Amino acid sequence: MMGLEVNLSAVTLGVSLAFFLVALRTWLAWRYLRHIPGPPLASITDLQRMSWVKTKKAHLILQDVHEKYGEVVRIGPKTISFSNPEAITTSKFYVTLQPYTPKGGSLHAIFNTPDENIHKQLKSPIANFFTPNNVLLYESHVDDVLTVLQEKLDSKYIGHDQIFELSSWMQFFAFDVMGTLTFSKRYGFLDTGKDVGNMLKNIKDFMRTAAPWTQIPQLDAILRKNRIGDWVQRHFFTAASMGILGFVGKAIEEKREVLGTKRQSRDGTAQLDNKTTTGNEKDFLTRYLEILEASPKTVPAWAPTAWTFSNVIAGSDSVGSLMCTTMFNLLVYPHTLQKLLAELQGSNASRPFPRYGELRNLPYLNACVLEGIRMHPPFCLPLERVVPKGGIRVLDHIIPEGTVIGGSPYVVNRHKGTFGDDAEFWRPERWLERGEEHKKKLEASMLTFGSGRRICLGKYLGTLEITKLIAFLVLNYDIRIVDPERFTVENSWFFFQEGLYATIRHRAEKVVKDEKESELPV
Repeated sequence: MMGLEVNLSAVTLGVSLAFFLVALRTWLAWRYLRHIPGPPLASITDLQRMSWVKTKKAHLILQDVHEKYGEVVRIGPKTISFSNPEAITTSKFYVTLQPYTPKGGSLHAIFNTPDENIHKQLKSPIANFFTPNNVLLYESHVDDVLTVLQEKLDSKYIGHDQIFELSSWMQFFAFDVMGTLTFSKRYGFLDTGKDVGNMLKNIKDFMRTAAPWTQIPQLDAILRKNRIGDWVQRHFFTAASMGILGFVGKAIEEKREVLGTKRQSRDGTAQLDNKTTTGNEKDFLTRYLEILEASPKTVPAWAPTAWTFSNVIAGSDSVGSLMCTTMFNLLVYPHTLQKLLAELQGSNASRPFPRYGELRNLPYLNACVLEGIRMHPPFCLPLERVVPKGGIRVLDHIIPEGTVIGGSPYVVNRHKGTFGDDAEFWRPERWLERGEEHKKKLEASMLTFGSGRRICLGKYLGTLEITKLIAFLVLNYDIRIVDPERFTVENSWFFFQEGLYATIRHRAEKVVKDEKESELPV
């Protein structure tokens, strides 16, 4: 009996101690940033923001939170969100969007590695491929894919009065462009009119799985980013990232075979036969493998995999999303479509495929592209950094070192103090009203492509693709949206869009009269 009482006392003591430790941790978490306003539950747990992400509407929830609490808001025990572009800062990323393999561990990439040295190792060798001048070298390949898109639209839908999902075809176009640039061959989305090899599905599944875990990186490391967690994921859940990595790995091996690549058994360094391809005809993967061959001591052996993975994911889906956003808004605000058409026809741009040199200085086209980039950025969860040693001041708030701070591109890009009281709405004219300096300020205030050292390398290439596609569609086709309420968006870190249904016919070679302005909000 005495032993039972002792055991009960020990259990009681243990439970009490555990309760005390939980209470202490909760109090310390609340106290850490108690001077920053925010939802009460967010001050003690990250589970709330994880639940926001699981709704796939976290960008709207976060926007409401900022409306209620202000421009600097506490959304986690050690996490701050800002909505004012003036607060843009840089430090390091968390690692939750990295795919994991048992052999290689987490895969670092330029857009997700927290290690500044690795970031430099990955970015420096390839940065020159994506400069404003060098992306012009890829325009002919974009035109090749536009030719395929034109053939498919004409053969499938012209003259049939058929309703079709334009959003899917723009996504197919974006992926086939990146396939051509990366592997010298299209994935086949446009040719087949469908998701080849479930690549789009795998990307969506990967993002849907990873997005909630980005809110609690420590839990992600315990439950997923280790051998046991990975085994559980593979056997009982969908390991979507492995489908993408498997595709990338197979593509690299095939490219090595084509190029005559050989592995040296002694150090594993890749060797290329440089005579197989030269000049500007080299695709990205060929260039990536050549970089590894030339600098095996400074470039990680897994770098080509990381670069190619980034091309497949960030270089395709994000561009397709921006194309879709821009075209959707042009269609639901037809007065802006008519202004753009008049500008394009007045410029005497080449048809059917206008040259980028003919387009890049057209003010209204440029404004429409920028407005699309602003309205619905392809990455809509906060781009998080860690406050460096010594802390920082953000909009009159002192933020201590070690705090995670970030801004959602969706929320920051709609800051009314910067972009106007109508920032919620599509209005390309905002980019033209107050001169070039104001336009540059607005561009610098957007978070769509990131900021500082972490700015997206593919910014200029993506802009070229979007500009050419929009000009091609507007110049050559009369497209009418059907039931815009069917257009849906999903925020799973990437901004997935579908349901842009339309009819299409060839465009007459004259400026059509203005149509009644749509009053549909975005």
